[in-house]
Amino acid sequence: MTTHEPQRPDLARELTARAAESAAHRNKRVLDQLDAVQLGRGRHTEHANTAVLRRILAEHDWPGHRLVGPVAARAAWTIALHSDDDPAFQRAAATLLERAVQADDAPVQHWAHLHDRALVNHGHDQEYGTQHLLSANSVELCPLRAPEFVDARRVTVGLPPLAVALEAVRRRYTSVDFADEAPTVVLAGVA
Repeated sequence: MTTHEPQRPDLARELTARAAESAAHRNKRVLDQLDAVQLGRGRHTEHANTAVLRRILAEHDWPGHRLVGPVAARAAWTIALHSDDDPAFQRAAATLLERAVQADDAPVQHWAHLHDRALVNHGHDQEYGTQHLLSANSVELCPLRAPEFVDARRVTVGLPPLAVALEAVRRRYTSVDFADEAPTVVLAGVA
């Protein structure tokens, strides 16, 4: 992948700002620091982010490193990953991201995470073990296809063994109290 100046710095700025705002909101949500109005605003933001990314995908295909640079490409991936209210869009975005990976314009780890998220949101077992449920006092792995082969699949996309990744996710969320929350699918693992 190249690291030269992005072709569209305007898109890069927009994607980066949107992803940062959403990440701050998600962190507050996980820490249970939001009231009902703020939760609604967060959902509105996620919908707006999905609409912006949908427009960018229609006009430019996947916004990879060449178009927007690595930071904004990661921001686009984060927006797609959290477009959970539109699973069809998420699946389409995963397809475009896969093409960008094949063109050496995006990291394969991003595709693996988005692919897993799209599978989980369509009611299928994930492939790479990147998606987890937060529930009272625990972090659980979402259902996994052929778990005995997951580490072999993870190697093909540059992810560490599942046990290592799962331990990192559990450490990340151990200080969070989920006792009063329903399970929520969250991004977990290292991209």
